[in-house]
This record gives sequence, structure tokens and C-alpha cells, in this order.
Amino acid sequence: MRILLTLIILLSAATTALADGWRPRIVANPEGPTSMLAIDKGDQRLLLLERKSPLKVVSELPCTTGQALGDKQVRGDLRTPEGVYFLGPRIKRNLNWELYGDLAYSLNYPNPVDRLKGKTGSGIWLHGRGKQLVPRDTAGCVALKVPDLKTLNGDSRYGTPVVIGEDIEWDADANEREATAMTERVREWARAWESRSDAFFELYDAEKFTKAEPGSFAGFRNHKESIFRSTPWIHVMVDGVKAMRGPDYWVTWFDQLYRSPVLTQTVGKRLYWQKNEQGEWAVVGREYIPASRDLVPEYLSEKGSQAREFVKRWADAWRHADPERYAAMYDEDAVSGSHRGLERIVDYKKTLWEEKPPVKVALEKMDVDLHPSGLKVSFLQRYEDASGYSDVGMKTLVLSPAEKGWKIEREDWRRL
Repeated sequence: MRILLTLIILLSAATTALADGWRPRIVANPEGPTSMLAIDKGDQRLLLLERKSPLKVVSELPCTTGQALGDKQVRGDLRTPEGVYFLGPRIKRNLNWELYGDLAYSLNYPNPVDRLKGKTGSGIWLHGRGKQLVPRDTAGCVALKVPDLKTLNGDSRYGTPVVIGEDIEWDADANEREATAMTERVREWARAWESRSDAFFELYDAEKFTKAEPGSFAGFRNHKESIFRSTPWIHVMVDGVKAMRGPDYWVTWFDQLYRSPVLTQTVGKRLYWQKNEQGEWAVVGREYIPASRDLVPEYLSEKGSQAREFVKRWADAWRHADPERYAAMYDEDAVSGSHRGLERIVDYKKTLWEEKPPVKVALEKMDVDLHPSGLKVSFLQRYEDASGYSDVGMKTLVLSPAEKGWKIEREDWRRL
């Protein structure tokens, strides 16, 4: 009897611990999403929240979750996972009407932190329910009445954040400083990647990353270092960075443009962060998703402005016959017409300027585009020197990224 009583007490304590679960507090961060779904397992309800100064509950609907209490741990435990998840694609196959209605979306369980913790299972959905909705009646999914889910259909887009917890709280006016710090952490990560330095790898937790990812961190690092050695430059742009707090992690997501001489690619990415042994947030896992938009136009706008200012300084150095400033703008192996190499290009200009110093170098209709070496800048060039000679032509400069801005790699001119 004493043993049985002890077991009952232990089981009761375990059940209470499981039922306690994660109790998220959602706040209206500028760095957070404009729209999200929140599942309150305790009250068996789904909330649609939107950040519209302040955070508002737009819709509140009954739902049903897993038959067993607590956070999902293993396949078949009938529990609904707790944390920050994201809607995946709509399930496009015939569904059992009673169980799923005719509308279902996948969730990204297990996410990298779940895998890190050894959690197993799959097939966690947000779906409809054709039969009567009964509390705690799924095998781990979140289910709503079919008409209710269809009212959310416009807000249930791919990538919509879904916060699942035992008890959901929200604060319409509060702001969380750490969310801002996490978005800056992402930008620090992008700058370190672009610099191809060891600082990039220091932003990862090697041991946890190895557990959460399919391959080892050592393999990941070796691959990246090989690219760093063989690639003269890398540009990384991140846009629309968002951050949300999970039970013991942060997840950030954003659009990312990666450029090198051999690849220009825009992707969506999620980074999962946990505290490392030094108490700093480090990447423990990642997920690739479709980008929300192409970042090439934004990249061209930002880098194009830099390139235009560079070309204006180049023209000013030429107009003032300043060989030192002029030479600083060319790559050592640059090609300018029939002249190859920086030394020959500058020697030719010095000789020309001594005999016929320039008096006018005017640039018009400047256009910037991508080029495998970096950027291509084309413009109409009007030139005149002290002897009275003048010409008009189309000039094209190929610019390659350098440690401090840009260098001219190739210069071509065509008389008009």
C-alpha cells in the first residue's frame, strides 16, 4: 500500500509538472511579427493577434489539442508541442473529414531546438475538425471547427508564427529590449559572415549545433572556411529581421541575399539561439524557407549608391590629374583598354596629363547593374583637355568589392 501511495504521489507530481508547461507572455515588439497565432492549451482556445498599435486580439476561437498533458517529447505520446513554430504549406491531399475537415497546415515540429533536446515525432498540424469539437481530443495536432479555420485562412499564410503554450498572456503596450538585441545579433552574424573571419564561427554553439543539425559543426566550419579561402569577396544582406522568444530560446527569421563571384541568391532563413557557456546568445540551429521577396533590387539600390559615389570620386581624381588618388581606385591587375596592370595604367595617365591636362570630365546617365566581378557601372562620358581636344563616349567600369569600398577591375570606352 505504501509503495502504491508513493507511486500515485509521484505520478501526480509528474502530471502537475507536465501541466504547468510553458506560459508565454507575448508583447508588442517592433521586431516581432505583425500577425501571429497563439494556442492556449490550458483554455483550449486559439488567438489571432495583430500588432496594430497596440497589440490586439483580433479573433478568439475554440480549439482542441493533444489528449495528454504537457509538452511533446516522443512520437506517439499524444501531446501538443510547446514553443514557437511556423505554418508550413497547406496539406494538399485527400483528408479524413471527421479528423481534419478539408483544410490543414503543417507545423515545423520538430524545430532545431526540439531536435537538440532529443524530441521525436512529426506530422503536427493545424487543421479543421469535421466532427464535434471536444477538448483535448487530438493525437498532438491543433484542431478547430472547419468554418472557424476558414475564417483564419487569409491569416494562415506560409511562415505565420504560431506560439503554443499552456497559458497565453499578452501585453498590448510593453516592449522587450532583448528582441531588439536579437535582431542586432543577426546583423552582427551577417557582418561576420561577410568579413569571412573567425568571429562568424564564434557566434555558433558548436556542440549544440552538431546535435540539432544533420551534419557536424566541424564539417560546417570546414566547408565555410574552404569557401572563405577560395572566394575573393562575399556580400550578405539581411532584411525584415523578426524575433520571438521561445521557452528557452529565441528564433529570428529574415530574408537573406548572398553574393559572391559565382552565386547571387535570395533565401528566407530562421536562426535558433540559446545561451552558450559564456552566457551569450549563440546559433544552435537553422531552417531555410522561401524568401518573402527578391532582395536584388534593394541590394542594387544600396550598393549602387556606393558605386555612384565611388565613380564620382574617380572622375574628380582624373579631372584634377591626381595620380595618387587615381591609382588608389584601381585593382593591381586592372585592365583599361590596351593597358594592363595598375602601373601601366597610371604611367600612361601621368604622361598624358603632363602634356595635356584635363579640364573637363563630366558623367551623365549613370546606370549600375550586377556583374560576376561585383558591379558594372555604365555612363555617358564627356571629356576635354587643355589643348582643346574633346570627345564623347560610353564608359563602362567593372567594380570589384575591396576591403574599403570598391576597386576598378576593368575599364572600357566606346566613342559616340
